Amino acid sequence: MPIEKNQVVLFHYSVRDEDGTVVETSRGGQPNAYLHGHDGIIRGLEEALEGRDAGDTFSVTVTPDKGYGPRKPDAVQRVPIKHLMGAKRWKPGMIAQVQTEQGRRHVMIVKVGHKFADVDTNHPMAGRTLTFDVEVIEVRAADPDELAHGHAHGPGGHH
Repeated sequence: MPIEKNQVVLFHYSVRDEDGTVVETSRGGQPNAYLHGHDGIIRGLEEALEGRDAGDTFSVTVTPDKGYGPRKPDAVQRVPIKHLMGAKRWKPGMIAQVQTEQGRRHVMIVKVGHKFADVDTNHPMAGRTLTFDVEVIEVRAADPDELAHGHAHGPGGHH
């Protein structure tokens, strides 16, 4: 069954940066799951998956405009250290999570003070051209709950 809107897709991936360095992979863990056509993954990857079948493997290079967007130079904010989640001691370059009105976000620590930290709110992969190596594991019809919620449930999706 080719991938189209309102289908749940399970896939493994690895992501390489401009230098060919793997910066993220799902291999060795659960495959990623998303509901096709509901903005659950970056646009460039979703477009490349359209029409594919279970068992397909392919690579696609995604530019920032269809990926995580351009880097915003004014995206540094000062936040209380107590709001950072993910570690006890923070150092520049580390990735933290913060709770925002839009849910949890990843931020990169720029500078750490006594009570406050300066964090870069750009997505860690913003402004980068990325190559995804993808293996489609499964394609299935979404169930009514998944359609109502706008995302996949179960392993690799939301629970």
